[in-house]
Amino acid sequence: MLTAFSRAEVYTPRSPHKNQYYRCVEAHFEELEGTWEDRYQKEYGYWRPYVLDIIYKYLDCGDLYLGFARVKCDDCNHEYLLPFSCKRRHFCPSCHQKRVVEFGEFLCGEVLKQVPHRQWVFSIPKRLRLYFMYDRSLLAKLSRCAWKVLSVYLKQGVSLDDPKPGAVIAVQTFGDFLNSNPHLHIIATDGCFDQDDGLWLGPYRTLQSLEGLFRLEVFNMLKKEGKITDLIIENMMGWHHSGFNVYCGESIWPSDQERIEKLAQYIVRAPIAQERLLYIPASESNDGVARVIYKGKNSGVRETFVALDWLACLVTHIPNRGEQHVRYYGYYSNKSRGMRKKTEIDNQVPSLVNSDISKKAFRRNWVRLIQKVYHADPLLCPKCNGCMRIISFIKDEETIKKILLHLDLWMPGNHDPPNLYQEHQYIPAPKPSGPSYDITHDDSIFQMPYEDEYSQLTPYEDCI
Repeated sequence: MLTAFSRAEVYTPRSPHKNQYYRCVEAHFEELEGTWEDRYQKEYGYWRPYVLDIIYKYLDCGDLYLGFARVKCDDCNHEYLLPFSCKRRHFCPSCHQKRVVEFGEFLCGEVLKQVPHRQWVFSIPKRLRLYFMYDRSLLAKLSRCAWKVLSVYLKQGVSLDDPKPGAVIAVQTFGDFLNSNPHLHIIATDGCFDQDDGLWLGPYRTLQSLEGLFRLEVFNMLKKEGKITDLIIENMMGWHHSGFNVYCGESIWPSDQERIEKLAQYIVRAPIAQERLLYIPASESNDGVARVIYKGKNSGVRETFVALDWLACLVTHIPNRGEQHVRYYGYYSNKSRGMRKKTEIDNQVPSLVNSDISKKAFRRNWVRLIQKVYHADPLLCPKCNGCMRIISFIKDEETIKKILLHLDLWMPGNHDPPNLYQEHQYIPAPKPSGPSYDITHDDSIFQMPYEDEYSQLTPYEDCI
């Protein structure tokens, strides 16, 4: 452990209650719900009560009053408390980033074969984007439209009787500044597999015909769903620039695992990045209106928004409960992978079963994820540089109160976060003379289904 993290920085528990994104959400979410019908419903559709659940969980993220883990150093007995996280995707940047890292490892370790792959991006014109924002069920159908034309395209590039391409398709609903821009990021095999699981590389050809096929598939799908008519289709078919676009990246060879893992992380990234956000409260604004200044990832341009408008746009990108944004097709479908594993002919895919650690231990190894996300070791003792370990998870309300009272961190009647959110400040271990606590271990929280979309994986008992 010390060797692996010999150059790592000492991990400092994050302070979500102090960052500007948290301040913006906390200051405006109640007003957002109250004014949605009059101010935003016409543009973004009806208010979804599930959004409020996500916001409440995010505001509780990192709050000691709601539970924590005790982390202790076996060498010097130094101890600190790590609050639980909200585990929400797409809205909590920190929790979503851990999912991003996990998905990259899962995709490279359990799904993708050691063969060349390419990135594809399928996008649609602005005129059609509102349909997908108002009816999120169309996003799954959009993925199937892309897979239908891409699979035909890849199969035509090889001379096989039963070619099998494979693809992982991720939906992104946001543009550079949270504008509605549903599009698809795809990691696909650079060719097709034969009956013996050998990959036949396909020739690279023009994408103009592929773009036209994708346009027809989307038109037919939207017409079948009752969203558009023949008149709209006829009008859009006459456009000089169709607004549809298909991008194909360079081939990524299996030796470049770092590049394919970064691509896997990119296709499921969060809508925003906190480091590119500046929140100006109403009290600090010249005209008394709170604002958000946000820097685009691709353009690098800074745009200024009314804070309430920016937050309203952001919540439109929160998926519905149980909504999947990643799907597996062809050779990489859940069914195909499951059948190959049952017949033990899937040995070319790196598998945790053959590693030195068990699959359960791999899922529990949140330390490695935090190291990759924050470039710091949460189990490196800040006092002696020894190895720390989680000794218990505290969830019981009475036990939480006893421990926080003992550490002078309990503030009756005050729901603000405790004073532990000082940078580089750690909580000392309870004194031996303090009250005794009924501390138990709960291993069931680490159970994680194996074959599932990344957003449906049960996360670790995140304490970060």
